[in-house]
Amino acid sequence: MLRINELKLPLDHPDHALRDAVLARLGIDVADLLDFNVFKRSYDARKKAAIVLIYSIDVEVKNEAAVLARLQKDQHILRSPDTGYKFVDAARPPAGTPRPVVVGTGPCGLFVALVLAQMGLNPLVLERGKVVRERTVDTFGFWRKRKLDTESNVQFGEGGAGTFSDGKLYSQVKDPKHYGRKVLTEFVKSGAPEEIMYVSKPHIGTFRLVKMVEQMRAEIIALGGEFRFGTRVDDVLISETGGVRQVRGIVLASGEQIPTHHLVMAVGHSARDTFEMLYARGVYVEAKPFSIGFRVEHPQSLIDVCRFGPNAGNKILGAADYKIVHHASNGRSVYSFCMCPGGTVVAASSEEGRVVTNGMSQYSRNERNANSAIVVGITPEDFPGHPLAGIAFQRELESRAFVLGGSTYDAPGQLMGDFVRGVPSTQFGSVIPSFKPAVHLTDLAPSLPAYAIVAMREAFVAFDKQIKGYYKEDAVLTGVETRTSSPIRIKRRDDDLQSLNTRGLFPAGEGAGYAGGIMSAAIDGIRVAEAVALAMGVPVPSLQD
Repeated sequence: MLRINELKLPLDHPDHALRDAVLARLGIDVADLLDFNVFKRSYDARKKAAIVLIYSIDVEVKNEAAVLARLQKDQHILRSPDTGYKFVDAARPPAGTPRPVVVGTGPCGLFVALVLAQMGLNPLVLERGKVVRERTVDTFGFWRKRKLDTESNVQFGEGGAGTFSDGKLYSQVKDPKHYGRKVLTEFVKSGAPEEIMYVSKPHIGTFRLVKMVEQMRAEIIALGGEFRFGTRVDDVLISETGGVRQVRGIVLASGEQIPTHHLVMAVGHSARDTFEMLYARGVYVEAKPFSIGFRVEHPQSLIDVCRFGPNAGNKILGAADYKIVHHASNGRSVYSFCMCPGGTVVAASSEEGRVVTNGMSQYSRNERNANSAIVVGITPEDFPGHPLAGIAFQRELESRAFVLGGSTYDAPGQLMGDFVRGVPSTQFGSVIPSFKPAVHLTDLAPSLPAYAIVAMREAFVAFDKQIKGYYKEDAVLTGVETRTSSPIRIKRRDDDLQSLNTRGLFPAGEGAGYAGGIMSAAIDGIRVAEAVALAMGVPVPSLQD
């Protein structure tokens, strides 16, 4: 099979134009074309009035070798790479080896469990929150009635934080083994729309994600895995022999002990109590950079016109997104994060007395507003003194937001123009915020450190040069966004993905500092599952005596 890259056609081309372009590019007759399919489709919107679709096409032809030889100087035509997933060649575990335990059912944990189950290793999957549909009820209950369940919310429960998100499935991580293709294939098998296999910026949306998560759980169980919900891990049992630390098991909140020598911690970026427990048990943890800021809402129609001009509303293009960055004069970088076209801003608190925002979209992306986090990058130098200092810093900012919002889980908000001028807002304009329970207008300056406020004030004005109309007086800022990524890294070895100083512990995904979003977390889950399978084929050293 051949791969044609960079095949460009007008946005509104007829269906036959793609076949005609393939024939012309290869210089073959229609009789020599056996089949073709779209591997990837993206667009170039730099010229708004003449947007171009860009295709990568897999093609089956007669006399493939001869065609390839004739076109060998065309760098955009080559053999299609093999993107099929291949399981690692791991030895079977020695008799008596306890089964692997996976903690967390976000994208990372689910893919760890799925791959382990597909390899016949019968993982036990533990989740502190509830099954996804019960969790959805609790989450909507918080948004409507301000009743927070600290174990069942946007952060905790089956599907992880990704369930209440835009469901974006694109990432910039290097993926030489095509793990991302495995992720997309499994998602489609679980009910995701087939278009995610080829569009350049695939997304699923919150409510489709719910059904997919259920389907993945069912497959894992059918393959021999076991799930326990409402099950929090409160301790890890670690032995030390000859200077080697080895996981022996876990202790649940109920007091039950479960033996395991292969423990995957895929707990997400908000499991602060778990981070504290691991640190107290001597697991190597270090502080890492993350970002803080606000959610910003504009009319989606404004963003569509700014990005697509006269092609705004085109079905293929859908709701427009954006990606912007500004390097402020005080040395801080301000950038958009987790942009949700046609979505809503949601309450993402997981601890009492704290306010956190996030963004969510349905598959249709047809809500009135576009929202994105606009955040400022910070480093451990901004919260020095302890590996877990970033957690304390996040908590402080979220507590400030709770008070500024009226101490009722309403979020503090401000109009963009008022924020830039430094005056409190008292009345909404044309942009009505989507955050529930409600947005309490105030002055957002006290919610974040001064360096972040100064940088963002400068950035909002500068962004108007990148997206005309972005600096909109009555665009709404909603505070605070603090969970952009984990504030810690549970560092692991590069070769076997086990903790730097604790054998049998596999830190995984976003919470461990090795992913950022659904796709990268799922890919990391596959990598960790392979590492676990390989490790299980080798006797635990301290048990050989």
